[in-house]
Amino acid sequence: MSSSVGGRERTVHQIASGADGNPYHRPAFSLKHRLARLLWGMTYLLLYRFSPRPMHAWRSLLLRLFGARMGPGCHFYPQGKVWAPWNLFCDDCCTLADQAEIYNPSPIYLESHCIVSQQAYICGATHDYNHSDFPMISYSMRLGAYSWICARASVSPGVNVGEGAVLGLGSVANNDLEPWTVYGGVPAVKIKARLRNGSAGQGNA
Repeated sequence: MSSSVGGRERTVHQIASGADGNPYHRPAFSLKHRLARLLWGMTYLLLYRFSPRPMHAWRSLLLRLFGARMGPGCHFYPQGKVWAPWNLFCDDCCTLADQAEIYNPSPIYLESHCIVSQQAYICGATHDYNHSDFPMISYSMRLGAYSWICARASVSPGVNVGEGAVLGLGSVANNDLEPWTVYGGVPAVKIKARLRNGSAGQGNA
């Protein structure tokens, strides 16, 4: 069931209870979805994970075969993970570094020249801990053009990253990031403005 809360599009995943009636034992997704995930997982292990690092076009092709929209010039490295390719929408020249992960039960959009660095985590879902059934809630999210999620940083469910925003090393974004602003810390707070046309050597987040 999809809805909009606070301007954020979200989906509540509710599947009928299992044979024992315990909602904690039921799957959050349909059998068709789970089979698609199984097939993607096998493809990732056999054809994606161990592909040579320069073969970005090959990995983009594999993602497209599973429904991803990949713009030209995207660099997705072999140890990076995409949970559901069919919910991935990339403009041109997007990067997903090694050991970075996009967890996207709902659509996630990467705009032009967006970078997700090593071991960063884009978390597209959580659970309603106030509900007795503990249902999964996933969010549609967007990482703006020229934004940069630095190494080991995390973007929380439902958070949108503005154009040119930077989330610093190991930081956790719990709220939307404003365009062309540098954030850092846990939780992330504004640090300074980012220059739109900065000279070489100024990027040190």
